[in-house]
Amino acid sequence: MKKIVLAAACFALLNAGAHAEGCLKGAAVGGVVGHVAGHHAVIGGAAGCAIGSHRAKKKEEEKEKKEREQHARQQQEQRQQSAEQPSSQQ
Repeated sequence: MKKIVLAAACFALLNAGAHAEGCLKGAAVGGVVGHVAGHHAVIGGAAGCAIGSHRAKKKEEEKEKKEREQHARQQQEQRQQSAEQPSSQQ
């Protein structure tokens, strides 16, 4: 009964619009590890899903941060180039 309730709760969270990237991979790994470690595949799968989602979210945040930094550098370079152009035309 516990397994059914836990599985239903996990699926409800996934279908509620949660950030599901990384969940399937994490759930598969966690399920295998949980099964081998003591026949707790469902708990391992749920924990793996949570960890996989967390890691995917962190990776996405780092990617966005790098993109923002690159965009800021490009804007700064454009400003420097536009500041240098009028002086070279004189």
